[in-house]
Amino acid sequence: MSDFDFDLFVIGAGSGGVRASRVAAQLGARVAICEERYLGGTCVNVGCVPKKLLVYASHVREEIEDAAGFGWEIDPPRFSWAALRAAKDAEIARLNGVYGRLLDNAGVTRIAGRGRIVDPHTVEVAGQAYRARHILVATGGWPARPPFEGGEHAISSNEVFHLDALPERVLIVGAGYIGTEFAAILHGFGAEVTLVDIEERVLGPVFDGDVRRILTETLAAKGVKLHLGRTVSRVARVGDAYEATLSDGTRIEADLVLSATGRRALTAGLGLEEAGVVLDERGNVVVDAYYRTSVPSILAVGDVIGWVQLTPVALAEGTRVARNLFGGGEIEALDYEAIPTAVFTQPPVGTVGLSEEQARERVADVTIFRSEFRPMKHTLSGRAEKTLMKLVVDTHTDKVLGVHMVGPDAGEIIQGFAVALRCGATKAQLDQTIGIHPTAAEELVTMRTPVA
Repeated sequence: MSDFDFDLFVIGAGSGGVRASRVAAQLGARVAICEERYLGGTCVNVGCVPKKLLVYASHVREEIEDAAGFGWEIDPPRFSWAALRAAKDAEIARLNGVYGRLLDNAGVTRIAGRGRIVDPHTVEVAGQAYRARHILVATGGWPARPPFEGGEHAISSNEVFHLDALPERVLIVGAGYIGTEFAAILHGFGAEVTLVDIEERVLGPVFDGDVRRILTETLAAKGVKLHLGRTVSRVARVGDAYEATLSDGTRIEADLVLSATGRRALTAGLGLEEAGVVLDERGNVVVDAYYRTSVPSILAVGDVIGWVQLTPVALAEGTRVARNLFGGGEIEALDYEAIPTAVFTQPPVGTVGLSEEQARERVADVTIFRSEFRPMKHTLSGRAEKTLMKLVVDTHTDKVLGVHMVGPDAGEIIQGFAVALRCGATKAQLDQTIGIHPTAAEELVTMRTPVA
């Protein structure tokens, strides 16, 4: 043990790295963690947390508009981006402090700076070398470089949170998670939003087709301008604005161009390949089911391995690494099936399990239950917005394979149904469950007539 300064040295203080550090320290390991930017990683600083705060803020406008249907008279509202940004920044600063205290209280040594792997047991930070029995890479991901000519004119989602002022016209390139969420957010704040994507519907084929259809229709109905089935060929500066040329020749003027064309593993300059760690063609760290790389002493978790890029997944991966290394025995590998997720658009999407398309590829016979309806709230608000509820069921076993929703509180509702899927729920068991009335969620236990 005298040959090592630490039992575990973690590079990257995001969700996975912090969790692994804390659990390992609690199990008695000597742990150090280094971070070159901010504690909490993408999620806390330029991802889940600030994004959700902006989602809440941007939805207030619709709430105010809907109020008239319920008898409320409200003066024309005024919105201050500067006030919201300041409040958001204060909350993020508070969370940074919380993460620091969590590490300190667990006995983890914090080191500021960029870590670089020198050899399988050595990490260098700011010219200082540290020897560790195990090294964990948890550096996360970073927005991919825009694929079009003039990409230097575009910003990424990282910079959206720190804009000095809100633009009047925004062009968003890419209609995945990030693109659709920011389309809804910026539209909610009053910007004119144009969304471009190579797919014919938003979100991409990993999501259920009906979910994509409903969300595409809803965004268009709200006033988001959709140019789907196309790509951006180039972006040029024109005076104080920008002009984008699409693959079909369409030209779009905007005051801000946001590229949301994906993220890549943040591995450049870490010394991984020099140390013998294998990366795949996208730069992701290649690991086995227990997050071990091709070098026995080096492990990796989170977005840097490119598996399921969700904060709760990184937390689970970090926990398993710590317990496997220092818990006295190897625990079972993480099951990546039926991981629930949400897309915080307006309305939000919640989903768990297989889409209809995925189920038809894997199962001989599938039964679909689907309901599309106007939420009760909007019978008075007058808003033309649909909610979608959908169940994907294995016809032969009656097992529920997927649950999908587009509508208010979708993430909150699907979280509970994720437990049901994890427990192997059948459609008959959902049918036997008494619904809570009147709620939207009760629809998922009252659908009786299959549509396909």
